[in-house]
Amino acid sequence: MTAKYAVILAAGQGTRMKSKLYKVLHSVCGKPMVDHVLTQIEGNKMDQIVTVIGHGAKKVKETLGKRTAYVMQKEQLGTGHAVLQAEQLLGGKEGVTLIVCGDTPLFTAETFKELFEYHQQKGAVATVLTAVTKKPFGYGRIVRNNLGIVEKIVEQKDASAQEAAITEINTGVYCFDNKELFSALHQIKNDNNQGEYYLTDVMEIFKKQHKVIAAYKMKDFSESMGVNDRIALAKAAMIMRKRINEGHMRNGVTLIDPATTYIDTDVIIGSDTVIEPGVLLKGHTVIGEDCVIGAHSEIKDSVIHNGVRVTASLLEKAEMDAESNIGPYSHLRPKAQIGKKVHIGNFVEIKNAQIGEDTKVGHLTYVGDATLGKHINVGCGCVFVNYDGKNKHRTTVGDYSFIGSASNMIAPLEIADHAYVAAGSTITDDVESKDMAIARGRQVNKKGYYDRYPCAEKALEEETKGRKTAN
Repeated sequence: MTAKYAVILAAGQGTRMKSKLYKVLHSVCGKPMVDHVLTQIEGNKMDQIVTVIGHGAKKVKETLGKRTAYVMQKEQLGTGHAVLQAEQLLGGKEGVTLIVCGDTPLFTAETFKELFEYHQQKGAVATVLTAVTKKPFGYGRIVRNNLGIVEKIVEQKDASAQEAAITEINTGVYCFDNKELFSALHQIKNDNNQGEYYLTDVMEIFKKQHKVIAAYKMKDFSESMGVNDRIALAKAAMIMRKRINEGHMRNGVTLIDPATTYIDTDVIIGSDTVIEPGVLLKGHTVIGEDCVIGAHSEIKDSVIHNGVRVTASLLEKAEMDAESNIGPYSHLRPKAQIGKKVHIGNFVEIKNAQIGEDTKVGHLTYVGDATLGKHINVGCGCVFVNYDGKNKHRTTVGDYSFIGSASNMIAPLEIADHAYVAAGSTITDDVESKDMAIARGRQVNKKGYYDRYPCAEKALEEETKGRKTAN
């Protein structure tokens, strides 16, 4: 079986992005562009992948990790020079090498597979992936002879008027016989308008050697989009988002308004789940079956089990078990774990806390660094006070307990099973099972206080005046 290699070109800075972030690291639907490229290449079971790095080398390595080998292009002298840097790892090996740019996030594994197969079927030394577009400006043109055989590839800046009118363009993706590639790269020159070593010049070298050069015309031009500025980045994201959304809908997910639904690449959604307009699903979020994700919710790196309802709320690195619900306007922060059939109402914030089955946290409450058991009712306006100004402390509440409204639980604190906390209490000591804790000042009624109130005389005049007017 023929060995398959790949070289990803990711050394450029991308000055047109006008960004401190290196171009290939800009995100499209939750993943850096170069990561998209690597992921799709990996889908073809490669024998070795090499990424050519330069600007931002350290950050590119941090992003891609050990999924690829790396070579450094210290000087930016063109695509041919960039690929030549991979010779130290690939030179002399038998097989086929795929060349892809790191700023083309829309290519699919299927397109790469078709290119590999076409290249081998034609017995070619080189195969270029092409596409047809009505707006070819900026792309290299595919120049064919009257028999349709590829003669050469001409860059935009070097094209004559006749060549510039050609609508078949070079996508920047190629398959090469690996040994022939590196042999030809040593023969190319930089006598062009840019003074660079073009990878495309190896085609003329192969032609002079009477070797077979093929061109595979891809079906969907949009896949070939290279991202050089923020406008192209937004267009690529729009295309990717449409592709992602249609994939989920084909798999049985209802998107009420796909145009306003933003789902990252790695999100997983179960069938019969309904996603309402304005929803953002980010990172490695997993959503089960039969859920409803309400309008304007945002969920990031979280796990949502079957039958959950999220209403206009924000979830970050949290988990909601089956048939639980939240919202509107609540916030699950990292390490929030919501049990089965739990109700989290409006304006509730939960952080690093576990909420047991059938517990209810209705509204206007903060639960931080706490473990709540099963079948607990937490009243309105409660605060689990977890921070003493230096350290975080934890509160534990046992099963079947009741926390009255407007109560403060001062951690560290243990409230046992079947315990009660009276409304308006500030609890600093542990509460034993079946006890009720009351920690509030006694009510005192001051008789006749109204008559001493500064505005009482004026209020009496207004009241008397109102009676006379009524009569």
